[in-house]
Amino acid sequence: MSERRMLIVDAELVKKIDDNRGELGRSEFIDFLIDNQLKEASEKRGGVSREEFHQFQEGTKELLRSFLEFFISYGLELGKQPHDKEFEQLSQRLQALGSSGKDKSS
Repeated sequence: MSERRMLIVDAELVKKIDDNRGELGRSEFIDFLIDNQLKEASEKRGGVSREEFHQFQEGTKELLRSFLEFFISYGLELGKQPHDKEFEQLSQRLQALGSSGKDKSS
């Protein structure tokens, strides 16, 4: 038999328990409520799965790649010639982003 302890609560709370417990004893009813509350709290923690995170990561890379493409083409259309070093760095980043998305999806 399990060890028993006494819990002192307000009379209003005891009335609420008695009004809602049905056939369960007070102790069983309180145990039931606590278990359900803890289960619900653990389900709400949630988070994201690896797959969802990977999709988010790939979407972010694609957005960045589009962003870089836009600014490179926008700058070229305005007639501004980027410094060779800057243009080369942007091109390398663009290619790296493009290839990392294609390699992993294959």
